[in-house]
Amino acid sequence: MTLPLIPPMLATPGTLPPTAQDARWAYETKQDGQRVVAYLEGDGGIRLRARSGEDITAAYPELRPLGTALAATPAVLDGEVLALDEQGRADFQLLQSRMGLAHSPAKAARQAAKVPVHLVLFDVMHLEGRSITGLPYLRRRRWLEELGLDGPFWSTPSALVGHGEQALRATLEHGLEGLVCKRLDSVYEPGVRSRSWIKIRNMRSEDVIVGGWLPGRGRLSGLPGAVLVGQRAGGRLRYVGGVGTGWSEAERSRLAELLRAAETTECPFDPAPAVAGAHWVLPRLVGEVRYSTRTRAGLLRQPSWLRLRPDLAPEDSAADLPGESA
Repeated sequence: MTLPLIPPMLATPGTLPPTAQDARWAYETKQDGQRVVAYLEGDGGIRLRARSGEDITAAYPELRPLGTALAATPAVLDGEVLALDEQGRADFQLLQSRMGLAHSPAKAARQAAKVPVHLVLFDVMHLEGRSITGLPYLRRRRWLEELGLDGPFWSTPSALVGHGEQALRATLEHGLEGLVCKRLDSVYEPGVRSRSWIKIRNMRSEDVIVGGWLPGRGRLSGLPGAVLVGQRAGGRLRYVGGVGTGWSEAERSRLAELLRAAETTECPFDPAPAVAGAHWVLPRLVGEVRYSTRTRAGLLRQPSWLRLRPDLAPEDSAADLPGESA
């Protein structure tokens, strides 16, 4: 049987639904992985497609047995491929070693033995030969759970109806990426970024020291396109990443003045990062940034600028980074 190609429905960034509407929504953990649509042909075959539509089946050989999980029942399922750390939490950096191997089956098999993935399933769009995208989320979710798709490398975590504040608090306490809120009566809208699904990302904030910058391009010519930031650890300034968003036009211009006044020819980071075209500055400006999580090397993921912290001295910005003792 040939199954229809169905691009995944996308969530819109937002906040929790109003308390009065809480019971009309379901809450699922926001996963930090690769979005995948799984096509189970009903003959034992399976196709995995990325959000772009690319066939990535060969990148994840451990997921092939999922093709037989429903026997002769064809289905199209929505989910996320994860790589889990020692604590069982999704680690996107680990997953990166598995991505991009769809055209290298031998390498994909070797990596699967080192870093196995897990497919979390959260929706079903086509079942037993018919489209069910027009059915409400609550009904689709019940059908998905009744399929009993729980195996060695895939599972169907339950969704919580109501209690959004508690669900969001739990993701934060457990160091998870965030929450996805889904309206119980919502239909599945293929390829649409819909307000019926709301994603909330848990963001952290920390103080950092500016040690350099990269020139902007186009309309930002002459202004910093990004600042290079670090934190004190083990008696040295460790580079933790580049920040290129979060400023208003006026704030970026003010920052440019401060950076020019602090110019130096010596890199303040130890070790020096391999950043082409970097301009170095004396490490005396402290700022606050928001970010989602850290890589295993201590770099900030998805950082954005919040504000300068003239009330803080550079020595106040210390951190417990990988490879350092606090």
